[in-house]
Amino acid sequence: MFERFTDGARLVVRLAQEEARRSRDPFIGTEHLLVAVLDEGHGPAAQALSERGLDVADLRRRIAGLAGSPEGGLDPDALAILGIDLDEVRRATEASFGPGALEAKGRKPVNNGHIPFSKRAKKVLELSLREALRLGHNHIGTGHILLGLLREGEGLAARALVDAGVDLADLRDDVTRLLPSKAA
Repeated sequence: MFERFTDGARLVVRLAQEEARRSRDPFIGTEHLLVAVLDEGHGPAAQALSERGLDVADLRRRIAGLAGSPEGGLDPDALAILGIDLDEVRRATEASFGPGALEAKGRKPVNNGHIPFSKRAKKVLELSLREALRLGHNHIGTGHILLGLLREGEGLAARALVDAGVDLADLRDDVTRLLPSKAA
């Protein structure tokens, strides 16, 4: 299936893996795919999300609120306002005291190798293929991934969108409108 991915869709998968690492999760979930789709910044999916006033920092805050904060209750954006870079604090602490020095009890350390997809995220990727085929496309782009997220509709990504006041059906219509109507 990945051979059908456009460069933008492949970038989304890489960004989702980086997002899972950043949030110290042992898997790539729907929420990581959603942040990555927006963070990719150029495709129809990012355009449709941006038109709704969404940005990466806001999505991360909403996801953390819905899932429980991955930073042990610390808000990286609030700390940044005070001039504190939480990632830099973590790097300096781990350089002095070793990897995982700031880990909350029971939390797994960052996975520097392959991070697997959750069952829901795998389903989203399968649904993105179905969406591409439904539209007569022979490729999977960022818009198809967002359509897959919307079709899955129950993961943390969908919950974060609803929390942001996004009408999922309207977003679906907009993304479909932004995609080319003929196969590439």
